[in-house]
Amino acid sequence: MSKGGGEKASSPWVAESEGVALYVRLTPKGGRDALDGVESLADGRSVLKARVRAAPENGRANEALIALIAAALRVPKSAVTIRAGATSRVKTVFIAGAPAAYLDALARLAPTSG
Repeated sequence: MSKGGGEKASSPWVAESEGVALYVRLTPKGGRDALDGVESLADGRSVLKARVRAAPENGRANEALIALIAAALRVPKSAVTIRAGATSRVKTVFIAGAPAAYLDALARLAPTSG
């Protein structure tokens, strides 16, 4: 079971029993591959901003996002999947594995202090 109630509304990730769900706003053709911190959407949700050089054609931008997140967290690409929003700018990405290690790494990559 996941630890409920420990997540803040300002966090774009949520620990689950099998890994971490990460909410991402992807900018394809963004000039570089990078994670650009956390932002709040108009509806109040927080997302991790990501940009990739790849165009949103034939799944290339999603593949680049998976590679970017895998590299940033030092996990195999096979551990990272797009759970929802494959054709949307806002996506839910799932990283399979021990949540504690990912939460620490994500906090260093994209602090959520607001």
